[in-house]
Amino acid sequence: MIEEIVAELAPNGVLRAGINMANIFLVTGEASNGDPDGVSPNIVAEIARQLGVGVEYVPCATPGGTAEAIKNGECDLVLIADEPARAEFIAFTPAYVEIEATYVVPEGSSLQTIENVDQPGVRIAVSGTSAYDLFLTRTLKHAELHRAEGLPAAVELFASEKLDALAGLRPALNSNIETLPGARILDGRFMTVEQAIGTKLKNTATAAFLQKFVADAKVSGLIEELVKRHGVEGKLQVAG
Repeated sequence: MIEEIVAELAPNGVLRAGINMANIFLVTGEASNGDPDGVSPNIVAEIARQLGVGVEYVPCATPGGTAEAIKNGECDLVLIADEPARAEFIAFTPAYVEIEATYVVPEGSSLQTIENVDQPGVRIAVSGTSAYDLFLTRTLKHAELHRAEGLPAAVELFASEKLDALAGLRPALNSNIETLPGARILDGRFMTVEQAIGTKLKNTATAAFLQKFVADAKVSGLIEELVKRHGVEGKLQVAG
């Protein structure tokens, strides 16, 4: 069984893993050798250890770029949010951690609830190709999305263009709001971003292995331990 998984996932003895460097809660630093460090890279390292193969991290600047990396054959495994548009070419595990996504609105805004945001004329700043961008693109009926590359750029767009709302991950918005005088975060969430592990659809043996890996990692406490090790308690929730 391991031989079949290795043949699919790391035929040359090295596991190439696409890492979304834009997620500051899953990638929190850099190892001494320059590799990315954090919950996601550590999960990859454990997968490689169990398979007895090496690791090559493929850093990607955006979540969309991470998805494209596996689509284009630049890596064999990715750690990004499970989204229907990505599931068309990626086989995802159940989530290993979850992150709430909500809105920031400017001082004096009449928008009071998540439901209020989706109305004609409302302009929302969002990090393009993020899971919540894909979700909002799919579900919004009236509001308009204004995309920037990465959340910091979306924050700048929100402020400079005086947009009506800023979509983002709640833990990041808790920090971003300090640079936005008078702004407030709306209660509740418009989605829960489910971070998962994915491989190519054709890798059926690998997909089954990864499903079991995630289930075991949650039961054993590995995911919880990694969240604590990297200081992201309260920002990442271990998925149920």
